[in-house]
Amino acid sequence: MTEFAAKLQHDRGRAFGFLRGAGILLALASLCALLSVQKDGTGLGVALVTAAAAFAAMAVLLAATAGLRRYRTALEIETIHRLAEDSATPIMVTNRAQTVIVANAAARQQFGEVRGGGLPQILGRSIVSADAVLRRLDDLASEQGFARESVSTHTDRFKLSVRRLARGHGLWRIEAGLTPPETEPEIDEPPVLTLGRSGAVLFMNGRARSMLGRRIKQLDDVLEDPPLHPGREHGFRTPQGTRRFIARCLEAGIGRQELVLDPVAAEDDAPEAPSGFDDLPVPLLRLDRDGTILRANAVACRLLDTASADGRNIAEFMEGLGRSIQGWLGEAAVGRGLQRSEFLRLARSDREVFVQVTLNRVRVGGKSELVAVLNDATELKTLEAQFVQSQKMQAIGQLAGGVAHDFNNLLTAISGHCDLLLLRHDQGDPDYADLVQINQNANRAAALVGQLLAFSRKQTLRPELLDLRDTLSDLTHLLNRLVGEKIELTLSHDPVLPAIRGDRRQLEQVLMNLVVNARDAMPDGGTIRIETERRLLLEPLKRDRAMVEPGEYASVKVSDAGVGIAQDSLQKVFEPFYTTKRTGEGTGLGLSTVYGIVKQTGGFIFVDSTPDEGSCFTLLFPAYTPPVGAEVPPRPPERRRMPRAGSGVVLLVEDEAPVRAFAARALRMRGYTVLEAASAEEALETLSDDAVSVDVFVTDVIMPGMDGPTWVNEALKARPDTRVVFVSGYAEDMFEEGTERVPESVFLPKPFSLSQLTETVHQQMT
Repeated sequence: MTEFAAKLQHDRGRAFGFLRGAGILLALASLCALLSVQKDGTGLGVALVTAAAAFAAMAVLLAATAGLRRYRTALEIETIHRLAEDSATPIMVTNRAQTVIVANAAARQQFGEVRGGGLPQILGRSIVSADAVLRRLDDLASEQGFARESVSTHTDRFKLSVRRLARGHGLWRIEAGLTPPETEPEIDEPPVLTLGRSGAVLFMNGRARSMLGRRIKQLDDVLEDPPLHPGREHGFRTPQGTRRFIARCLEAGIGRQELVLDPVAAEDDAPEAPSGFDDLPVPLLRLDRDGTILRANAVACRLLDTASADGRNIAEFMEGLGRSIQGWLGEAAVGRGLQRSEFLRLARSDREVFVQVTLNRVRVGGKSELVAVLNDATELKTLEAQFVQSQKMQAIGQLAGGVAHDFNNLLTAISGHCDLLLLRHDQGDPDYADLVQINQNANRAAALVGQLLAFSRKQTLRPELLDLRDTLSDLTHLLNRLVGEKIELTLSHDPVLPAIRGDRRQLEQVLMNLVVNARDAMPDGGTIRIETERRLLLEPLKRDRAMVEPGEYASVKVSDAGVGIAQDSLQKVFEPFYTTKRTGEGTGLGLSTVYGIVKQTGGFIFVDSTPDEGSCFTLLFPAYTPPVGAEVPPRPPERRRMPRAGSGVVLLVEDEAPVRAFAARALRMRGYTVLEAASAEEALETLSDDAVSVDVFVTDVIMPGMDGPTWVNEALKARPDTRVVFVSGYAEDMFEEGTERVPESVFLPKPFSLSQLTETVHQQMT
């Protein structure tokens, strides 16, 4: 190819000379013809005519020769194209303006359709400052006829070579990696060896072969002081004696490394540097005060995900300081803020990495520099984000629980007095419909409060032994009405599904919320699949920061083929008030309620989703295991009809006056004698009179001063046979934890209706 290109250049040069000669002869012919007209009829005129004809004939002959050579040049360029077409190396021919006129198949495959495009723009996609590199090579080739240079990028190394052709054309070869296009070594590139496992030398570039004098199989054959330590100075045996090099290692794939040998400068010329800078296993950067990286050790380069950071600005790699990095470095250069570390985010596209940067001032060679120590703080920032999120959720949960407790007291008073009014109005009364509306809206408000308590995991559960297959079967009709006609609902059950213990009403709410979300994710219709199965975990399951202990579980999967959930939203879907729906279409409490109910039941919930493909929510509930020797509890007997009137004495202890007033009236209407107390201390004072006989204590749990379980335990010392009814707007387990269980007691959650209160008291009386 080289000899062919030289011949092409020679032929093109001769063609250009022929054309220039033909032009001169044609000009002489024209001059002779003009002079012959002035000397017409004379012997000189005849001679001039003859000379003009001769010059014209010679001009035509030379022009024909030049045209033939131009034709041959075109043919030869086509021949170059054919010869280069099958080459595995990208080859292109450019004109004087560096526009591509020929490109072989390898060039088209690597760079696309490049013919007619500018070479700087084509190579600029892969090579930084390609315009400057090409200009430098072109100038050198114009002087020497040939030029070659190795260029490094973030991900690869390129070797460019150009051979000058005629009329400013250039023959370009673009080779990836470190393979030289010709056998002669390149003086301007360092020795490079590709190493495999156990130090086997897989490849040596021309410079390495020339320096070591031969092709070697093992690095230890030439290494003076094994083993190899990247970043350290080593001696290598060469035909000229031992030479010292700094060994730099670059990852070149699985099981491969590229060893780049940087020659060590003479002792007098060696630049000053901090001792052991490249040996320390800590990411270190030497910085100028404007942020230019003067030196980065190998560990820092790996953290920054670059082959070399020297000469670049630190702002290219880091962001998120909140102020300009140059200003931060400028303050550090004058000694301010050196004791305070900064957390920054690396500008990496593969993953999110945070670093903790600590600066210090040093003097190197009489010049002030900054040394930056980098620590990978990704795990620390992740834990910090999780802690902040946990604190936020805990605070919202406490707020929701407190608000729900107060609302339950208000709703108890509202719905209770509404029940009292309904007792005095029949259906024909004009006010009856208004009272029913008040009662229904109070119940709706109670359901919303229940959602808040479910999110805070403080709602009251009524656990029972459940078979999820029966629960889903009873719920199928309602779910089909919820999804509508465009959605198909399919159920698949495991025949050996274990029983679980949970609140049927709350689990139905969980399934309805998940099905409604799946329906909304498929506005054009589709299929919602509900699948149950028995899962036996032999080892702990770690997922989404949750740990599922080994054991038997009942699994429920609710999947759809809808729009899916974006990856950045997956960790937020269970947060309260977070919703991707438009304003007015959702409150953002649905999935947070689901999460609260599942966690309070002792289960787990996970979500998998792919945008535009669908989502799948997986619920895991621990299988119910009865205690050793215990029998499965039978179904509760049907509720017996309560008599219209009761008898007995009830001590009602409630700090909320409206609730106490309603409860007292309701019990008196059923025939009970009611003693009222606004606090636990007042109740104990009433019971201090031995003449007072009480059959049932009805008491709030949370009150100012002494709480319900405390005063009840104190009162039962003197009256051990008294029955107890606890009422509260909080969950039942809020007062059971750390409190001795009160015998013969039941729990009635707020808000409660008139009939629920009187029926509970009646059951305690009997």
